[in-house]
Amino acid sequence: MGETVKAPGTCGELVQGTLDGKNFLITCPVDLYSVAKVNRQQPDDAAGCKTRQAVTATLDYLGISEHRIQVSISSQLPVGKGMASSSADISAACQAVALHFNRMLTPDEIADISLTIEPTDGIFYPGISMFDHVHGLIRKSLGMPPRLFIAVFDAGGEVDTLLFNSRQDLARLNHAKESLVREAIQLVSRGITQQDGGLIGRGATLSAVANQGILPKPCLDTFLEITPKFGAVGVNVAHSGTVMGVLFPENNLAAIAPCVQAILDGCSDVTYLRTVRLISGGLQIERRLPDETATY
Repeated sequence: MGETVKAPGTCGELVQGTLDGKNFLITCPVDLYSVAKVNRQQPDDAAGCKTRQAVTATLDYLGISEHRIQVSISSQLPVGKGMASSSADISAACQAVALHFNRMLTPDEIADISLTIEPTDGIFYPGISMFDHVHGLIRKSLGMPPRLFIAVFDAGGEVDTLLFNSRQDLARLNHAKESLVREAIQLVSRGITQQDGGLIGRGATLSAVANQGILPKPCLDTFLEITPKFGAVGVNVAHSGTVMGVLFPENNLAAIAPCVQAILDGCSDVTYLRTVRLISGGLQIERRLPDETATY
């Protein structure tokens, strides 16, 4: 019996900052994935350092002295862009290893293991979650997302998660924007409860603007000027990455292509990556038996 585990990536975050000094983000999971599979005998030199750390940390957590196990990762997520590529790789690897030994980790257990490796996105929690990505002090489910689509743009370059979160000025800058962040949380939370993409978009936009003092995105003003003309409900960003997203309701998909072109015409500093769908977080587990495939 073998298992593969799929973990979604993100388009940045819907909101990110601090509350009374505690770090948090509101997840923005999308339908791009990292897939982990255990290869007990087959070495995998392509597995990243963080994946190997996840394997070791999971074995330690389970109390298993087994060091021959290898996990292969295939991913649709670019690295260093703020699309949770490492979080997806690590969480999928943790669960794949546990399943190999007939164990199932809870999202809280995955969070605890992942946070020993690096600050992590909470994409392994179902739905949309508010999660302390540095210390795990906040873990709150906000509910299921409405159907929204996100046109994803890249401002270029890469951001190292560990270096970003070790910035000496980060706590001060986050504190300075807490009032705006609280308003953004309220808007996004109401939007999820009421299944109102417009409220989610307003909250995400507010958080994106507030983050310009920490990791500015080029052409954000251009995005904010252009996107409402095409019926977009808001703009979100990777607060510690390079991607930017334009949020569209399901009933306005025809406007995405002309909006993308208008942004590219108005801003030479970004490139368009693709359009994705906002989805529920959580890991997808596929068990493969000789004559059976099931998804849990």
